[in-house]
Amino acid sequence: MSASNRKTVHVAAGVIVDGGGRILIARRPDHTHQGGLWEFPGGKVDAGETVAEALCRELLEELGINAREYSPLLEVRHDYPDKSVLLDVWQVTAFSGEPHGREGQPVQWVPVDALADYRFPEANMAIIEKILAG
Repeated sequence: MSASNRKTVHVAAGVIVDGGGRILIARRPDHTHQGGLWEFPGGKVDAGETVAEALCRELLEELGINAREYSPLLEVRHDYPDKSVLLDVWQVTAFSGEPHGREGQPVQWVPVDALADYRFPEANMAIIEKILAG
């Protein structure tokens, strides 16, 4: 199936930064698309939902946190062999609650310069480049 014939999955993702400048990443469940790789937390934008609403909902569902301060960081379009994704990536600089894997997924705070030590889906490479560029 060509990329033009595939439905694009719209995803809101958060680059969550703590007071020490570390980034929160989560490991994708093995049984999911790109399973076993690390990602920036988030999920699909539902019909009738803004990206900011989806981001806040997903971070609460996945991590048990309420995003308080966040702003758009970049958009990434990527075609995988089996699907296309549009990642709406937001930087989250303030939140309440203690992040934890509410769906059983491992989560980890990582210094920015250590992001390259983790395996991410291809679509996330542009996000990492943006973070490293400052």
